[in-house]
Amino acid sequence: MGSIIDSIRRVTLPNDIEFSIVQTDITQLDVDAIVNAANASLQHGGGVAAAIVRAGGVTIQTESDRWVHEHGKINPEHPALTSAGDLPARFVIHAVGPIWGEGDEHRKLDQAIASALALAEDQGLNSLALPAISTGIFRFPVNDAAEIILDSIARFAQTKQGKNLKTIIIALWDQAAVEAFSTSFDQRWADAESIL
Repeated sequence: MGSIIDSIRRVTLPNDIEFSIVQTDITQLDVDAIVNAANASLQHGGGVAAAIVRAGGVTIQTESDRWVHEHGKINPEHPALTSAGDLPARFVIHAVGPIWGEGDEHRKLDQAIASALALAEDQGLNSLALPAISTGIFRFPVNDAAEIILDSIARFAQTKQGKNLKTIIIALWDQAAVEAFSTSFDQRWADAESIL
């Protein structure tokens, strides 16, 4: 995996998992997989999903359509896996987070993150990058999302049984997300390396 030059925060978690927060375009990261903030039907028309298909090509949408045809819609407990087309990453894990206001949003977001991490581990992947799922067009408050996403990653690192996934990156685009995730990070890992 290429070096991450835009790290804002980073820490080594239990089980020697390197976790970092970066401000970058997730479609440019050279990792085993990136997580797409998908909708349940895997129609990649807006937000992170549209950016991933624009950068990775029509193959991602074609494989997504096939996945839904064969397995049905995805949900927070069951993400989908496709190739990454022309992206530097090898795979895309399509995870659906909750739309703010639909009910039980905190649990659903936690489940979406946990399921994406588990799928990466089960597939034998070593590195994974995730966006701030549900905080865009799904309107999940970014401060709440940051806490939930970091909690889910910390829990995975603490309890995971497998030995595969060793690099986890949160890839953020806008400054509001960077500030929210940095604050949440600092509340958990105050002694970790900070790069500003």
